[in-house]
Amino acid sequence: MARKQSPTLTEGELRIMAVLWERKEASVREVTDALSGQQPVAYNTALTMLRILNEKGYAAYRKEGRAFVYYPLVSRHEARSDALRHLIAKFFNGSPEALAQNLVDETDIDLEELERLQASIRRGDKR
Repeated sequence: MARKQSPTLTEGELRIMAVLWERKEASVREVTDALSGQQPVAYNTALTMLRILNEKGYAAYRKEGRAFVYYPLVSRHEARSDALRHLIAKFFNGSPEALAQNLVDETDIDLEELERLQASIRRGDKR
């Protein structure tokens, strides 16, 4: 049975999107070359993942000669927002407060960072 497709970016897809966000566009070969410094990825694997990113609506492509050049349809900020909404819905019953409390309980956030967050909340910042 085939694995259910993740609505958000998987770790491998995120690595590929990072290349697209940085370069604005890249061929499959350029993606594999860019990733080879981190963790090598086969050409066919990169091609498959780029096709999945296209199906998910994260990337699109154009044909340039024999090559397919992919470019992002979603900004890094939009992808983060989607992932955060998914995380809150799936693990925190839709409660941003529960997520925030978990961050305070489980991370090394210091008083200065909390004060900056509180000031941001008071100003109504929506970054």
